[in-house]
Amino acid sequence: MGDTNYIGCIVKILESPRQKTVQKNMKMTQFRAQLPQIRNKNITIAKLKVWGNLGRDIVEYYKVNDYIIIEGYVSISKNKKSKKVEITVLKAYPFSLPSKVTHDKF
Repeated sequence: MGDTNYIGCIVKILESPRQKTVQKNMKMTQFRAQLPQIRNKNITIAKLKVWGNLGRDIVEYYKVNDYIIIEGYVSISKNKKSKKVEITVLKAYPFSLPSKVTHDKF
């Protein structure tokens, strides 16, 4: 049996990914994304964290309202009022690309 907190899913980017430096020279990218819900009609919003070069690529190639396939580890923190979902992304792939893509960027 695999890790119970490993997730693979398609998410919709809700805000522009932003990069910050932590501990001298380590780069971390953060942004919020919407997870799909089939059974519930509720919308689940997750905070995504991406480290290193993958985070740089996400800042460069993806924007708000893009859909991406992610793989990573999920953690849920609960307080009295709500639950917060956080995913540390290990892999990211484009789900669909716009029809007018310029290939000089790739």
